[in-house]
Amino acid sequence: MDKISNLEKQIAYLQEVLRCKEEELRALQANEQHASFCSPDKLSKDDVERFSRQIIIPAIGCKGQMALKTSSILIVGVGGLGCPAAQYLAGSGVGHIGLVDYDEVECSNLHRQLLHTEDSIGVPKVTSASIALKKLNSSLRISEYHTQLNSSNALNIVQKYDIVIDATDNVATRYLLNDACVLSGKPLVSGSALRLEGQLTVYNYNKGPCYRCIFPKPPPPETVTNCGDGGVLGAVPGVVGVLEALEAIKIVLGCSGILSGQLLLFSAESSAFRNVRLRTRNASCDVCGENPKISHLIDYEQFCGAKATDKDSSICLLREEQRINAPALFDSFVSKCEGLLIDVRSPEEFEMCAVPRSLNIPLKNIDEPDSVSQIITALQDKQAEQNPFPVYVVCRRGNDSQKAVLMLEKVLKDQNVAVRDLTGGLHAWARKVDSDFPIY
Repeated sequence: MDKISNLEKQIAYLQEVLRCKEEELRALQANEQHASFCSPDKLSKDDVERFSRQIIIPAIGCKGQMALKTSSILIVGVGGLGCPAAQYLAGSGVGHIGLVDYDEVECSNLHRQLLHTEDSIGVPKVTSASIALKKLNSSLRISEYHTQLNSSNALNIVQKYDIVIDATDNVATRYLLNDACVLSGKPLVSGSALRLEGQLTVYNYNKGPCYRCIFPKPPPPETVTNCGDGGVLGAVPGVVGVLEALEAIKIVLGCSGILSGQLLLFSAESSAFRNVRLRTRNASCDVCGENPKISHLIDYEQFCGAKATDKDSSICLLREEQRINAPALFDSFVSKCEGLLIDVRSPEEFEMCAVPRSLNIPLKNIDEPDSVSQIITALQDKQAEQNPFPVYVVCRRGNDSQKAVLMLEKVLKDQNVAVRDLTGGLHAWARKVDSDFPIY
């Protein structure tokens, strides 16, 4: 029944895609028929009626609305930031929006990426967002790029637009977009959101600094946390994404007060905004300085030491005999009640879901004296059962658990134990053992 239900949803979604494309075709045909009656330098009757509430603002007027209508804005990342940014740009009357995203819609996206729906799970984000935006503004021109932006395609895409919005969630893409915008002479509106905080600024605008002026070197990969690992309250990227759209609109209109050389900080916890002045353009900057060293796009994943995606990136720190697969762990720990299972995720994650009888000790605390004492106490109650006694370590994806194994082998070297981690983490447990176990 579930397969039939999913198939029906997919059919309904494809029918909706077809309907939207047919409407788009009819709109194009209508535009061709009436082209001789409409001046490209004037707003149409529909434009005036639709955008009248902002046209009557003295700072905008018909001239400003025409500037929006003839503008083109690229949004890189159609997620928590990109969705609200795209929605408000479409609503404001921007004529052409480009959407770049390599990903498909997942259930975990829906709490913050509100252009997507349950019916669009599994659909490319650029397609899902395009359909939603067309329902809002059928005259909007949308270019979809269902691809990962990289050094080979970024310049070709960026050069087609007036303004670029960075709505991504990784450092490598931030450097890539910055360099592409500097080399193309495009302003870059950059936002980020994590947990209960958000940030916003504008790079490479009106002789202001670029991203490299502020951050000449990337941070160590282990110090960077994205919302997939650190979490985010859904409304926070909504706030920042709308502000990204606002900055882009202000640039199109030629407004003052653009956040160039300034960083806007938002705290959802205190509902407060704070504006911090950034350093000016760096004359020795590698890309926008007086004698730039960078004249073409480089390998940004190598430069940053991190992937340009927020997807699982597996590491391999252990030998095969130091690991155990999910069915074997189930047989040993659940069926035969053998061993001690240590879950090294955060207390918040452990509270969401956990394997019964597992012991929660976060990775950051795993080698602290109190934690080691807690583990040894747990071992003393069980250790007589087997020789050596199995200690299993689990985490979300199977990366942190490997680090924990190496740490535990040192602090438990005087204990008669064999420490192993679960290959693939609790994601593998959910796929291969317990289909009711949530994947997040």
